[in-house]
Order: sequence, then C-alpha cells, then structure tokens
Amino acid sequence: MSNGYNPQEIENKYYQIWEDRKYFEIDGNKDIQKEDKNFAIMMPPPNVTGRLHIGHALTFTLQDIITRYKRMDGYKTLWQPGTDHAGIATQNVVEKQLLAEGTTKEEIGREAFLERAWAWKEESAGIMTDQLRKMGVSPAWERERFTMDTGLQKSVKEAFVHLYNQGLIVRGNYMVNWCTHDGALSDIEVEHEDTDGKFYHVIYPFADGSGHVEVATTRPETYFGDTAVMVHPEDERYKNLIGKKIKLPLLEREVSIIADEHVDMEFGTGVVKVTPAHDQNDYEVGKRHDLEFITVFDEKGILNDYAGEFKGLERLEARELIVKRLEEEGFMVKIEEHKHQVGHCYRCKNVVEPYISKQWFVRNEVAKSSIEKTNNGEAKFFPPHWINSYNSWMGDLRDWCISRQLWWGHQIPVFYCDDCDHEWASLEDSEDTCPKCASKKVSQDPDVLDTWFSSALWPFSTLGWGNGDTEMDKLFKSDDLKEFYPNALLITGFDILFFWVARMMMMGESFMCELPFNHIYLHALVRDENGQKMSKSKGNVIDPLDMVNEYSADILRFTLAISAAQGRDIRMSTKKLELNKNFTNKLYNASKYLQMNVDTFPDLAGFCLKTDLGKYMASRLNQATKEVREALEEYKFNDAATVIYRFIWNEFCDWGIELSKADKGAITELGAIFKESMKLLHPFMPFVTEYLYHELSGTSLDEGESIMIKTYPHKTKRRKEEDKFNIIMDAIVSIRRAKVLVDMANQKIDKAYVKVDGISEDDKEMMKPFIMKLAKVEKELIFTDTKIEDAVSDIADKCETFIPTDSIDLTPIINKLTKQNEKLEKEIGKLNGMLSNEKFVANAPEDVLAKNRELLADAESKKEKVQEQLNSLKA
Repeated sequence: MSNGYNPQEIENKYYQIWEDRKYFEIDGNKDIQKEDKNFAIMMPPPNVTGRLHIGHALTFTLQDIITRYKRMDGYKTLWQPGTDHAGIATQNVVEKQLLAEGTTKEEIGREAFLERAWAWKEESAGIMTDQLRKMGVSPAWERERFTMDTGLQKSVKEAFVHLYNQGLIVRGNYMVNWCTHDGALSDIEVEHEDTDGKFYHVIYPFADGSGHVEVATTRPETYFGDTAVMVHPEDERYKNLIGKKIKLPLLEREVSIIADEHVDMEFGTGVVKVTPAHDQNDYEVGKRHDLEFITVFDEKGILNDYAGEFKGLERLEARELIVKRLEEEGFMVKIEEHKHQVGHCYRCKNVVEPYISKQWFVRNEVAKSSIEKTNNGEAKFFPPHWINSYNSWMGDLRDWCISRQLWWGHQIPVFYCDDCDHEWASLEDSEDTCPKCASKKVSQDPDVLDTWFSSALWPFSTLGWGNGDTEMDKLFKSDDLKEFYPNALLITGFDILFFWVARMMMMGESFMCELPFNHIYLHALVRDENGQKMSKSKGNVIDPLDMVNEYSADILRFTLAISAAQGRDIRMSTKKLELNKNFTNKLYNASKYLQMNVDTFPDLAGFCLKTDLGKYMASRLNQATKEVREALEEYKFNDAATVIYRFIWNEFCDWGIELSKADKGAITELGAIFKESMKLLHPFMPFVTEYLYHELSGTSLDEGESIMIKTYPHKTKRRKEEDKFNIIMDAIVSIRRAKVLVDMANQKIDKAYVKVDGISEDDKEMMKPFIMKLAKVEKELIFTDTKIEDAVSDIADKCETFIPTDSIDLTPIINKLTKQNEKLEKEIGKLNGMLSNEKFVANAPEDVLAKNRELLADAESKKEKVQEQLNSLKA
C-alpha cells in the first residue's frame, strides 16, 4: 500500500484494541442493539492438530463478514468460537511424538498418555486461535469452548445416558469399517479410492475329487475365513453344483456351494467365495444362509490360527506369500490386472477392513424427525441443491458407530459388573459399586466416543445445555438457549455435510425439539489457479498466514469473499491477491485526495447535502447499499463484494473524484459519502476501513469509537440528480470517443457540441463545468437541438456529440484510415479466396476453417468501422 499505512502494524494494534474493548462479545454493540434482534452462528471448531489452512480461511472470513454485518445492523450477536479435540488425529500426533522419543502409549500408560495429549492440546489450540486473530475474525472469545472442557464433558454424558436409557444407543457385534491402526470408523470416515490391484483366479476342488470350480477374488488372504462358495440360482452353468461340497485350497476344511441372487453372473467366473466375517456383502449372505462367521486376523491385521502356516503375518504383507504358495500347489489359474475401489482410513490412509467387532451404535431412527423437519422447510440450504445430497445420504442411513478404540476422547460412560454382568450408563465420572448386586468389581468401558458425537451437540451444548454446575456454566445467562437457539446460520464446507451438519441436525432436534439452524450455507472448495485441489505433494498449497504477512488480512479476506460464488469452487492465485491489493491502494489514494482539499469530514448521517455532485454520489451509494444488503441476506458474498468494488472504484473514484475537480465545493460531501462507504466495506476489510474512517474523521482508534460498532448503512431514496449525471458522464465519454477519431484522444479542444433533449437551461449550465473539465473542452461547450455539419460525431446512449473540424487538418488522419482500409481489404480478399476454394475447404482441419472464418468476420467488422470513420471525416 502507499506510504503511511503498514498493514501488519495496524492489524495487530487494532485487533488488540477491539478485543480489549470487548466489541466481539454479545453486548459489544450495546448502544446500537435493537430489541428482539438476535443472531447466533457457530464456529466449526478446528481440530487441535495443526495450522489454519485455506479452507479454514474461507469459512472464517465468510462467518466474520456476516457477523460484523449483523453486529453493525443492531443485532445482539453471538459468534461462538471453540476447538475440537479431534480424537483420532490428535492421538496419532501424540503417538508419533512418543515413537520419536523411543516409547509408546502402552509403555507410559493411559493416564500419562492423556497428560501428554492435554499438553499438546494447549499448545496447538493456542497456535490455532492466534492464527484466527491474524485473520481479523471477531468471535466472542470470552465464550471460547473446547469439546472436552468440563462443561461439555457433562453435556456429552447427559446426551449419551439419555439416548442409552431410551434404547437409542445400543451395543453389539456388528460388521464395521476397521482400521488396523485407528480402530472402528463410521461409513463416512472411509475414503474409497480407485486402486490398481489384481484379480486372482483360484481353484477350489470338489470334496469328492470329481473336479473343481474356479473362483476369482481380489483378496486371497481372506479365503481362510470362507464358509461357502456361492453361485446365482439361475446360472445354468452351475445349477447342478448347488449343495455340492468343496475343499478350501491348502486346507482340509469343507464348505458347501450355495445359491444366492447377490451373485453377478456376468462378473468374473460367476462363482464367488463367501467370507462372512470379512466382507460387508458376505456378512449379509452369511446371515441369510446361517453360515459360520470365521475371523482370520486380529485387530492389528495379524493372521491367526485359521491361516495355518501363515499365522502371525500381517494380512497385506501375507498376500504375496499366500499367492506364491497357491501357485506352487497348482491352485492358481491366472492373475489379471484389475482396477477396483479400496476403502482407506480418512486419517492414516491405511486400507480399511470389514471386520466384526463389538461396538456402540446410535440407532438411525434418531434422525427421523430431523429429516422430516428439514424437508418441511424448517432449515434452508444455500445453495438449495444441497438438500438433495442431504436426502440421498439420510435416506440410506445406517446405524452410526460411535465407539472408537482410542484413549483420547470422551470415555464411554458405561460401566460393567464382573460378578453379575450388569451394564449401566452413568452421569458420574466413576462408579465403584454395582447398583444391582453391590459388587465392587466394576469397570468402565475403555473405548471413547467418536469425535463427531460431541461435535454434534455443539449448537446447544456450548450455550450451557447439560453443562451442569461448572465454572463455565457461570458465564452463561439462563436465557442463552432461548436467545440463541436455534442458531440463525451455519457456514461450513460442503465436505462435512454428513460428518457434522446432518448429525448436529439429528441431535439438535432430538434434544431441543427444534432444528439447530434456520439457514445452512455450504461453501465450495478453494483450489489453485488451475482448478487443482491443493496438496503438499503437488506443491500448490497456499498458506493463508503467508498471504496475510505478504499482503494483509484485508486483501486475503476480500479476495476470498469476491471469489465465493455459491456452488462454485474458488480458484485462488497471487494474481487475484495483487488485483485486490490495487483496490486497497485505491481506497488509500482516494482518502489522501480528499484530505488534500479538506482536513476532516463529518459522518453522512444527519449531514445536509447541498451540491448536485454530492447528492448524485449519495444516490449511487444508496443503490450500492440496497444491493449489498440484498446479497448479504442471501449469503451471496461475491455479489456483495463486487457491488462495493464497483461503487468505490468505478463510481466514486473514477467519476466522483474526477467530477469533483470541476466542483471543489462538493469535496466535503464526498468525504462524508466515502466514510459511509467504509462502513459498507468494513465487514469485508475491517482494518483498512477502520484506519481510513478515523483518518477522515481526524480521530484515532486509541481515543475514538470503532467503526465496527457504527450502524451499517441503510437504503435511502434515489435522487433526481442521477439522471443529470448520467447525461454528464455520457457526454464526457462521447466527446472522448469523438476526439479519438481525429487523433486528439488526450488533447485539449476549443469547442464541442452536445445534442440532448429534454433538459432545462439551468441543467445545461450545471452540466457545462463538469463536461468541459473532464472532456478537456477549453473554450466553449454548446448544447444544440440539431445535427452539426463539418464535424466528427459520436452517438451515446443519452446524447450525441460533435467536434467541429474546420480548424483541424484531417489529411493525415484520412490518409492513415485509408491505408488501414486498404490493408483490411487485402486481408479480406485473401481469406475469402481460401474459404471459397473447394479443395482447401475439403482438406483443411475443421479448427483451421473455424479460425479463418473468425478472422474473416473480425476483418470485415474492422473495415466497416474504418469506413464509417472515413465517411464521417469526408462528409
């Protein structure tokens, strides 16, 4: 930015003042609050495992824009901040730290491990919130929460025990997605990727020695758990084999050939191995046919006794050895290359296994009412098409696996009696006596809850629901839930619609009998300038904190906002940041121009505008205000930013400031309008607008009141001066175009005529100084009702202009245009010749023909314009 403004210095200073004055808290705007106008929005709590990334920057920028807007508009505003304990991710980080020190969590024990995890949380959360402050975001920091703080631990227990006692949380042996590193995963925590694998064709001999069937599989390491082989009941090739016994290769164990419609007769050999304990589809087949469920590896993926000689090997490492042995014994027919989808853990990228395990589940019926209310319009999606994705997933919803084999997290509040096998859920931190038999042999379930279980309570647990009598609870007023639930709005990335949004909706409706959000805005991804997803491996990651340091928080925020069209991914580049750096410079230079003429300026509210230019520019600000408000109410952030950009750059600076050079008496009024436009822009660029507002006011933030708690601009009336200035600007542009025709683009001329209908003599006298000054007409501007002869002319939307040619030597201009015309005629003749040549047209590629036709049309258009200019000059 131009000399005099240091973004880093100003941003750090201003942010500290804002926070110290408690502007971000719910009563921070108390003097402008309006009765019964409340606005609440929840910060998607970032994980305490890393740094702010560009997706965070977009989410928090959009949230801050709408929060600052509502705060300035008189709403009692709560932007609830906090961080998430991120069970799997945080445990992985701490485990890696321990491994680097030469130890493991098992060696140091659960208690010591949790101490390490809490220490990491304190360090990481502090880094993350400092980064958020660098972005200029304004949440109610005094209400910052953590998904495992004391109050939320109580809230989680309250929710769990309630659902448990209703029979909506159950425990049992289910087939789950299993990561041999991180344990059980829910369906949406599995990332399915296309993988280059192999199709193994294996011989399964008949038990009576009469032959064999050929089975194709992608996972030969699981065949030790086969308890059947199946064919389609209508498959003529195998109908006579149904019920026949076969032996598993390398083993003596016999299984039967069964018939099931699940088999695709066209895929592979049409004969499929059935491994009920290690395949989701086979699991269902096993239940239908009452098959044995044989688990062949343990929780770490180590093959067990069922694998015979391969016992003790890791499942994936054993695959090649198993295949080699099958080949040696003559059981392998062939191996084909095969691309198929393989599930991976969303955290550690390990290959996920279908695995039968005893886990805790939330019954899918918990979501029923939230689905109905959402489809009844009680929550509205932006963009609206996201309700289709929501319904698609929710309509196929399975029970939610909520237990995780971790130490870091909310330990499941269920206790077991070793003596009488009684099981119960408790709100207490510990239990030492069985309520049924009074035994002291009591233990708590060692697993913890899925991170998303506690996050699903975020819209109301953070407002005090179920927090109990804790220190945190004392911060809340008794009416917090009444004032701020449901939240007015949720803004988050579309990628966590199912992880988080849908689960908040089901839990919110279950416990509060009301959906947690009125509006849900799901933004798209931020990609690089080529549309590629950002990743460290590609080297295309844009670190938002680097951008803040290099450009400023304001420039990064405005770039993200003006790019955030609903439903479209953002392509981020330094080029865009540079463009918006120019916009910031424009703001600064406009302010300096105003102050070169007048030291300080009043606020626009209550100020009486007297000049035509002031009234016109206030009317344009009014139109911009109307459009910005409409866009923000619909969460069209890019539209709102574009309107502000257009008004300040194209209207205020390009026209307002230029026109003021013909009416210096309007500059005080323009200064007041510019200050008002800083309020309009403030939610997007909070720091520079604060700075310029005080510069123009002759104050400083150290002593003065912040712009962030001033009233946001309101729409007023359109003024009649707009019509006059539309003619003025049209005439200026028209005369400039006419001057180009006579090679006097930036030169002064003595005289010009303006032909316009329906304006008074007073209006003409008002218009003259503006037109003459900006069109560089030195001596005389004449309004006329007729066409002027011996002049070059230009026709605009609202007028026609003429420049007399009696004092201009037109010969060199005519000669220049004549040469251009001759050159274009030759080019047109050449292109016409090629395109009328049948041989050329028949043999030339279509793209070459299309290009030539385009060149011909362009040349003909240019020739027409040149001929018009020649006719005008020769007339």
